[in-house]
Amino acid sequence: MGLLVQKYGGTSVGSPERIQSVADRIVRTRRSGTDLVVVVSAMGDTTDELADLARKVSSEEHPREMDMLLTSGERISMALVSMAVNDRGQEAVSFTGSQSGIVTDTSHTRAKIVEIKGDRIREELAKGRVVIVAGFQGVSRDREVTTLGRGGSDTTAVALAAALGAEECEIYTDVDGVYTADPHVVPEARKLAAVSYDEMLELASLGAKVLHNRSVEIARRFGVPIHVRSSFNWNEGTRIRKGGSMEEVVIRGIAHDADVAKIALLGVPDRPGVAAEIFRAVGGYGVNVRMIVQASGEGGKNDVTFAVGSHDVKTVLPIVEEMRKQLGARAFVYDPDVAIISVVGEGLATSPGTAGAVFDALAKAEVNIELISTSSITITCMVRQKDVERAVRSLHQALRLEQGP
Repeated sequence: MGLLVQKYGGTSVGSPERIQSVADRIVRTRRSGTDLVVVVSAMGDTTDELADLARKVSSEEHPREMDMLLTSGERISMALVSMAVNDRGQEAVSFTGSQSGIVTDTSHTRAKIVEIKGDRIREELAKGRVVIVAGFQGVSRDREVTTLGRGGSDTTAVALAAALGAEECEIYTDVDGVYTADPHVVPEARKLAAVSYDEMLELASLGAKVLHNRSVEIARRFGVPIHVRSSFNWNEGTRIRKGGSMEEVVIRGIAHDADVAKIALLGVPDRPGVAAEIFRAVGGYGVNVRMIVQASGEGGKNDVTFAVGSHDVKTVLPIVEEMRKQLGARAFVYDPDVAIISVVGEGLATSPGTAGAVFDALAKAEVNIELISTSSITITCMVRQKDVERAVRSLHQALRLEQGP
């Protein structure tokens, strides 16, 4: 057998009992003859609790010290999982991101991986040991501890799978796989057997919480097959791979995200390069823009509206105010009470009438659409936050996603 990378999320290792269960699964997998690297997240809500503790101690931002603090959660998990695996007679060793050879850039709290030196991991695998790696972290070339930002443990796992030449990366979570919609919102949502990289990248980018978009980007770039599964059972999950069936399913699923905010710059000069100036400034602070719509106004002025994650609002607002002054824009507007809904499927581009069906379903549900954005595989709408769950349920029913292909 070849090499497998497994990743266990915070819920999967959220208690001593859950860690024992994960250890049983690890040992069973290793004894089947598979070389195994395991990436773990911090236990349960540990990361949030540590961040809250920091806010109680200091009102200032200390990116370097936050990285030092937050990485302790994954180090706790890796050591406990390694102990449990060793207790079962299977040799295991735990490594931090630094010990694993994960080298990043110097951006604290949202670093990007630039290189993985996997020699030490390979040495331990050659001895028959399971290697337990702390997710979410690495080390810069300046020898500073860094964290990879949201979804960092998913990114760690897929990047290791790519660097080590693993046959597959299994992502274990608290759900059975990827569904046609959030099953907490749509109880009749159907589990998908397979999703293409492109579809999963859109679903992850647009609100699906089961997998982080950065990890999907890496998987697509290096051709790493991903299997999203539940750590609470042995059921098959959802396999994420290259697309290419003879006739693509028109709509694969619906993603939604209520953790966003709308920002609009009003009365922006209508001249070449303005959009570049705005989004170069925003991107320079590591902020991911979710949706962009430009509307033509009067008198050579335009309105530029975009969405960002709620966690980035504090960073973005001063930037937008500065851009307003520089560009001579009339004003800017900030609205936190919005949500994004996206219908995703590789067959959308060749399916006339789907957009009409989406808008008709929202109209019948009395959901007002504030912004619309489309691509070859997505139809994305911004709606009021209070309407988002009703909108998702209405779309799922109208598009008959519970019935399957």
